Amino acid sequence: MKKLFFVAFCMFFSILQAAVVPKGFQIELFASDVENVRQMALSDTGVIYAGSRRAGKVYAIVDTDDDLKADQVYVIAEDLFLPSGVAYKDGDLYVAEVDKIVRFENIDATYDKRPQAEVIFDDLPDKSHHGWKYIKFGPDGKLYIPVGVPCNVCLSEDQRFGTILRLDIETKQLETVATGVRNSVGFDWHPQTGELWFTDNGRDMMGDDIPPCELNRVSQDGEFFGFPYVHGKNIADPKFSKKLGKKFQGLIFTPPSWEYQAHVAPLGMMFYDGDMFPEEYKNSAFVALHGSWNRSSKVGYKVVNMRFDKNIVTAENDFVTGWLKGEEVLARPNDVIMLNDGSLLVSDDGFGKIYRVSYQP
Repeated sequence: MKKLFFVAFCMFFSILQAAVVPKGFQIELFASDVENVRQMALSDTGVIYAGSRRAGKVYAIVDTDDDLKADQVYVIAEDLFLPSGVAYKDGDLYVAEVDKIVRFENIDATYDKRPQAEVIFDDLPDKSHHGWKYIKFGPDGKLYIPVGVPCNVCLSEDQRFGTILRLDIETKQLETVATGVRNSVGFDWHPQTGELWFTDNGRDMMGDDIPPCELNRVSQDGEFFGFPYVHGKNIADPKFSKKLGKKFQGLIFTPPSWEYQAHVAPLGMMFYDGDMFPEEYKNSAFVALHGSWNRSSKVGYKVVNMRFDKNIVTAENDFVTGWLKGEEVLARPNDVIMLNDGSLLVSDDGFGKIYRVSYQP
């Protein structure tokens, strides 16, 4: 037992030691033993709620003594259908399974009592391929829900696939925000413009270096972002562009605002509006690059910082790196959220950890 503990301790230490952050920043372990931790949400009382994918669990992660390290990890629910997405609103926790949205009421008072969930919406597709969700409440109070395509590349008769949807949790009315989206697992609203930005994962099986993954901006409801006919700004899909024939040349779509390296898998993102980090980070975005799975040499496995001039992306800068040593993966960043003190949490679903990045010049 002591040997196992020593090995685990050495592993944690090596991951933290390997991590590289900009000057003045520090990274430390916030929580461990959070199996397959995915999206995170912060409650009014400071409890971190998190989903998972294959683990089928939803967690409450609690810092009981306010030392900015988790003291308890509670399993709120288990045996759920890829419950990756979580969102908190008005005291309640919302969890996205593949085919439904469930709600845990008054969650801060019940997370340690295995609370019962109420199904509030169950009219989502039940395909598990790209079926795990990332959800957030928008400035309009509605719940935003991406629905990834059930394939690498295809065109489904069910028009809910390949979209970002918007749910009114009171009326249960569902609206379409964006179409032509392959698999978005991260989005947020720009603090200055109020526009929705989202990450999208590019298709596979076209080689190591194409097509790019994407960061997109929604300027109007129903906007079409190209999938499956075109990838990135101008890469025609070898199969579906031909199906359009001459119509492909006149295809109207919104190209990405930024192209990431192919296969880096951009997932969770958030705009930073805190006060801890230097002023240059204000209104920038942090994006978790989960890392490649089918490239001849691995890429990604880091957190990047995106800089903007209003609705124009001006730069992509490394923020947390060092988690890819040659072909050895030390962490798989999945989501990013801000704590009340302005520090940043990064979930790692590959190793069941959450890291905290702070700034002390």
